[in-house]
Amino acid sequence: MAKVVINETLCKGCSLCVSVCPVQILTLKQDLNAEGYHPVSVTEMEKCTLCLSCALMCPDTAIEIWR
Repeated sequence: MAKVVINETLCKGCSLCVSVCPVQILTLKQDLNAEGYHPVSVTEMEKCTLCLSCALMCPDTAIEIWR
């Protein structure tokens, strides 16, 4: 099973990853992280296709994909 690991401390909530996810399983949280940003979260991990688009798009390297 795929696993998307998001480092919420590094995430600045730019939502670039949200815009490139082909299965639309990423969303910004309502809660703020320690830096005052809305970090991204995965809504339905089981739908992840391991395309790596989110990790490649993230300018802060806050996303890792585990296979």
